[in-house]
Amino acid sequence: MEKKPHFVRREFLPREVPSISLALLLVAVLLLNALLYLYLSKFSSSLGRVETDSGLCPFGHFKFGAMKNCSPWLSCEAINREVRKLKCVGEGAVKKVFLSEWKEKKVVLSQLTNSELKEDFLHGLKMLKALQSKHVVRLLGYCEPQFTILTEYHPLGSLRGLNETLHIPKYKGMNTWHRRLMLAIDYVSVIRYLHSSPLGTLVMCDSNDLDKVLSQYLLTSDFHVLVNDLDALPLVNRSAGRLVKCGHRELQGEFVAPEQRWPYGEDVPFEDDLMPPYDEKTDIWKIPDVSNFFLGHVEGSDIVRLHLFDIHAACKKKDPSERPSAQEVLDTYRKVLTLLIREAAMPGTREML
Repeated sequence: MEKKPHFVRREFLPREVPSISLALLLVAVLLLNALLYLYLSKFSSSLGRVETDSGLCPFGHFKFGAMKNCSPWLSCEAINREVRKLKCVGEGAVKKVFLSEWKEKKVVLSQLTNSELKEDFLHGLKMLKALQSKHVVRLLGYCEPQFTILTEYHPLGSLRGLNETLHIPKYKGMNTWHRRLMLAIDYVSVIRYLHSSPLGTLVMCDSNDLDKVLSQYLLTSDFHVLVNDLDALPLVNRSAGRLVKCGHRELQGEFVAPEQRWPYGEDVPFEDDLMPPYDEKTDIWKIPDVSNFFLGHVEGSDIVRLHLFDIHAACKKKDPSERPSAQEVLDTYRKVLTLLIREAAMPGTREML
């Protein structure tokens, strides 16, 4: 009698497959978290560079490009002998700017053009010397008797040309919400540095409209932001009761902070002596407008704006004392960047779990 083949029927618990899938998913999440941690650690270390790092040279010295050794700031004699003007690349109310050459390296030579504004020029030089850091354009030398300043050259120019730069084929890969938010973080980092500088709390007064703000900053070739123009940086000293006023003319428009506008109505003519002074919170008021420019209209930028909505609303408080500090704004920007990078690295993970 033939024996029928005997098949053993195995029963699988219905929860085993989901359990295995869940375990694999958790392993994948852990791996992604590890990779994300490594990325964010690298990012944080980049953000946390020493404030006074300026090419790792001692005060009064510089190093840039392929230079291996630090060189003392160039003197009047060295500038006159070794620096050659190539062409004029800009002119403002205070100075004329020349693209120049020093030892086969491109540099920028700035010279006073209006003798009536020499105090502004010298104030800018004083600030440039005292504030050398990763946030400030690198000083290479100066000649005070000739009202001349030599600084590092950045071919991408001021932030005015950011959008045009990002449309150049070479840089199109940089035109992302991530890179644009990092530029905004750089900008807020500069403001935070000025508000807690070695000299005290400094206010960025050359900032009466967006175009003027953008002209004060440079875009480096590795896409970071440096402040370039320090001619108008008055000092706030609360303990001494010292506040500031940005110039002696009436300021108008929504870009400037409410406390910077004439408070007595159109019927009362503007008088500088009657204009109340103010503090560094004027810079905070302007952050949302400048950041809106940085974020542009690329894919994902509206999501970033949504995450920044509350901090930007706080920046726009009419009462300056209710606005956040630059450090608080910076902390929020960094948290938002970290959050959005994590969400981009693990899309849909929360729903799957």
